[in-house]
Amino acid sequence: MKHKLTSLAAAVGLVSALAATHAAWAAPPATGLTSAAVDAYLDKTMESTGLPGMSVVVTHRGEIVHAGGYGRESDGEPVTARTPMRVASVSKSFTAMAVMTLVDDGRISLDEPVARQLPEFRMADRRAAGITVRQLLNQTSGLSDTTVDIGATQAATSLAGYVSALGTGTLAADPGTRWEYCNVNYDVAARLVEVAGGRSFGDYMEQRVFGPLGMTGSAVGDRVVRPSEGFNSVYGAWVARPELPGFRDGGAGGVVTNAADMGRWLINQTGGGERLVTPESLRTMHTPSTVRDYGMGWGEESVGGTRLLVHSGNLFTYTAVEAIAPDTGYGFAVMTNGAALHDDTYDVLTGLVAMSRGGTPDVPGGGRQTFELVLGLIALAAAGLGALGVLRSRRWASGRAGSPGRRIGLRLASVLLPVALFAGYPWLISFLMNGRTVTWEQLTYFAAPMTITFAVVAAAGAATAAMRLARLRSVVSTR
Repeated sequence: MKHKLTSLAAAVGLVSALAATHAAWAAPPATGLTSAAVDAYLDKTMESTGLPGMSVVVTHRGEIVHAGGYGRESDGEPVTARTPMRVASVSKSFTAMAVMTLVDDGRISLDEPVARQLPEFRMADRRAAGITVRQLLNQTSGLSDTTVDIGATQAATSLAGYVSALGTGTLAADPGTRWEYCNVNYDVAARLVEVAGGRSFGDYMEQRVFGPLGMTGSAVGDRVVRPSEGFNSVYGAWVARPELPGFRDGGAGGVVTNAADMGRWLINQTGGGERLVTPESLRTMHTPSTVRDYGMGWGEESVGGTRLLVHSGNLFTYTAVEAIAPDTGYGFAVMTNGAALHDDTYDVLTGLVAMSRGGTPDVPGGGRQTFELVLGLIALAAAGLGALGVLRSRRWASGRAGSPGRRIGLRLASVLLPVALFAGYPWLISFLMNGRTVTWEQLTYFAAPMTITFAVVAAAGAATAAMRLARLRSVVSTR
């Protein structure tokens, strides 16, 4: 769950780094965490994880300790500290910042209902009239993937259209009573920024957030800053794919940025660099609600004994995580141009946190490969068993020709169960993800190995059942 450098030395380091794949700024902090040590760790990480490309930045108070790029883009170009990366839900912390600038300006009130400040926000649930801006940002509004038309929102071409698509939706809980992660919260917040800020959300972010921090390689959506295609892991092999179409101009997941820019952002979030909001507003963003350990675009957790504010982000071909350690002043961001069933970015973050404490990091790797190897073996076994079932179908039919139909049905049910489960695959995954909306198309991206394996198991069951029934009919008709 994701700055303007003020010193001359940092600025000189930034300029020199732009031409290099592995970039580093500033003197090492007192803990001894050096750019060279981080670079060596990340080189090992790239080798052990097999990631296609990764960009990383580590900051300490007002300085960038290390920022670099590793691996390659889909067009074969090396990843650098300036390579654009989609950061998905890490965007939420940026959206919260945009809202808080308007709170400081007196144009948005955190504890007034959204509907009073954004009259176009209407839902088919009277309780929605009481949702406050704070509840949107804390994810305690009662909005849920299970009670709004997510398909309609993703088909929107503007934030105004997005909010309009919520008109038939309802709430899953009374506002302020339950935490539920829902992207709608932050896209509504982005529309509020547009209305209160008097310009498009992307323009507001550029002028009030990215611009003041010197984040010249960052934008909302991909019209201004366009990343290359990302990758999906398919049984261990990285396959380049265009990002899945959808609404990406909002506040829930639309930010495109890079390691150098994220360094400036992390410095700002730890109290350094150019000030965007008052210290009180920054503390408000970082303070969890009374319902859950989640503030405004930041979740709170402990990693290796270090208290972190963290936010991760997952699209269908990109993955990212950001974290700050308020007690030590460190900031971290890890971004990859690949998405798989196993997320390596958090493992890399954990290693960097250990290094910041003076410890020896575990080199991540093997989780993705092992998991996908197991799935591949299951698919091969299922294909083999399906072929065996087809070949032995005559023998099976001969042994059951005189059996009652109910018993035959029960015998076939075991091989048809995977078919039934596969038919409801998206709904099953949605259930396991606490109601988050999942579509068939989405399941062909980072979940591709699991989807293929499930399909092979279902196909093996269907082929076996079909051949058994055909053989049984043939046997019965000849008697």
